[in-house]
Amino acid sequence: DCRRPQKNALVFTAKGESHETRSLNNNNNNNTNRHAMMEKRSRRIHSTSPVGVLGYIVLLCVIVNVQLISSFVIQHHHNFVSSASSSLQERVTYIKSSQTNEDVESSSSSDEGVTWKEELEEKELDFVLGYLNKHHTALLTSFVSTFSPLGEIQASKNAFSGGSYKITSAVLKDVVGVEKMVLEANVSVRGKSEEVVEVVEISLDANPIKALQRQSSKPSPPIPTSFLRSSPNTSSLDILVRKLNRLCHLLTLYKTTNSSPSVKEINSTTGKFIQLASQFSQKRKVGIIKENLFLNQVPHNRYVRQYFYDMASEAVLEAVVECSKGSIGNRMLMTCMFPEMNPSMDSYRIGTLLELARSVAIKLAEQNLRVRVCVQGSMGVGIFTGTPKQLNGVSTLLQRMDWQSNAGEENEGMVGDYVNFGAIGKDHVVNTQYDDKGEVVQHQDDVFLLLCPQNMVGIESSIIPNLSEMVEAAGDRPVILLNPDLTDKVSSQGQQSVRGRQDRITFANSFDTVFHFANIYVSGTSYFPILGALTKLNVREPWVAHQRRDFKDGGGEIYVPIVSDEDRIEGEVILDCFQS
Repeated sequence: DCRRPQKNALVFTAKGESHETRSLNNNNNNNTNRHAMMEKRSRRIHSTSPVGVLGYIVLLCVIVNVQLISSFVIQHHHNFVSSASSSLQERVTYIKSSQTNEDVESSSSSDEGVTWKEELEEKELDFVLGYLNKHHTALLTSFVSTFSPLGEIQASKNAFSGGSYKITSAVLKDVVGVEKMVLEANVSVRGKSEEVVEVVEISLDANPIKALQRQSSKPSPPIPTSFLRSSPNTSSLDILVRKLNRLCHLLTLYKTTNSSPSVKEINSTTGKFIQLASQFSQKRKVGIIKENLFLNQVPHNRYVRQYFYDMASEAVLEAVVECSKGSIGNRMLMTCMFPEMNPSMDSYRIGTLLELARSVAIKLAEQNLRVRVCVQGSMGVGIFTGTPKQLNGVSTLLQRMDWQSNAGEENEGMVGDYVNFGAIGKDHVVNTQYDDKGEVVQHQDDVFLLLCPQNMVGIESSIIPNLSEMVEAAGDRPVILLNPDLTDKVSSQGQQSVRGRQDRITFANSFDTVFHFANIYVSGTSYFPILGALTKLNVREPWVAHQRRDFKDGGGEIYVPIVSDEDRIEGEVILDCFQS
């Protein structure tokens, strides 16, 4: 990150408090040596020919550019040396902008003073109108009956005499930005020989009409448009699809007429809308998985593993950036359960877990963030202690694996400074420490990555107390759980199933998913063949269930989006859509 750090930025503290801090130190000693070297060179050049004068001018330009660059520069060959003062907010301020080119920067969020493009492109609008009017006329009619004033009239007039007022069909005429739809509805009124044509507008953030709302149902919150717009990878079509899918799921709760599409058809339509958006996306394709992963073949190919490492690392980095802005909470959940990461399967490979943790930690450390990778220690009381089988030896292997951190290697000086190791508990949370002169002698941990925290069968203790104390000690710094299992296990005295159970469930549910990939199988005891996958590939992306399909004549495989929702999709809904 070569940009000048932000001044007076907020610092994440142990108790979540914030205070002003100085900008990054400019490494005055290095700059002094650099000036002396430039002066010597300039004296040798100044008395020479015009070529020497030109060279002198070039050197002056170099000096000016050096002064404009922050002293901490992460180059291709990383040299991880501590800066004198560095807060998490300062270090993530320009992370995303430094990774994108100028064209992408010009389309950043409106919060930075850049106008976000509201309208769909002409070809996108034409395709949306044509596709919906040709294949989803019944869905459009249900939209009018459920979300428009015509639906209120229909419910009122049919309350005492059914069939007095009927919305027979609807045609989508226009989509105004990502705010509303304009439809032309045909209405059949008893006593009139011809149908009446009505033009109606429906907000894409609408809730069902009052006549259909049940007292026990809660209004569905609108799609967080402003949050989605803050990413340069989100297009207007992506937001439109998310809002259409929200309306579709509301339809499954309020069936208006017998001619309305079935719940299974509506749910399947949400997956088709995800496919629609991906056809026009020139940026990151929302909810789309790479073809020909062949996850049924184990061990996986190296490029398959690297695909998941890169995808998970990018998702975690973006979540940390949003946490520093206050857009999301600091309790994060990352689930990566392809066959080599699933401990319930014989294909489980501990090396894949370690490589994923290393990839995530290095990704964050490259952005000048200090990461502590934690593995839970032995649990239990007295002689009845032990470590989960999945984590047996992981702590030792994690420190012995190759981090390319030795002298002359790519990540020189990273381990021990920007990446450290520990266990789960408040004692392993390191805060900034100062000496008598006010100088930093120990930097705080910025991000905590916890590998597979879990309870154990038969052990009269839970990981939840140690984990909750650590989260409390971390304050507002990101705490990321990788493949956790926080459910209560069977124990001889019932300590994990009776006392404090609701508190443990509430704590486990307080972590928000920032990345999720889990394969779908026929049953819990049969792991092959793979039917599909349930994904949430980024903090901004929706939940999407994919069905795995084979190409003709052994030409490969593809994961096709089948159903999408803003919340985690239930297994029954996924299987119904698979069968349809």
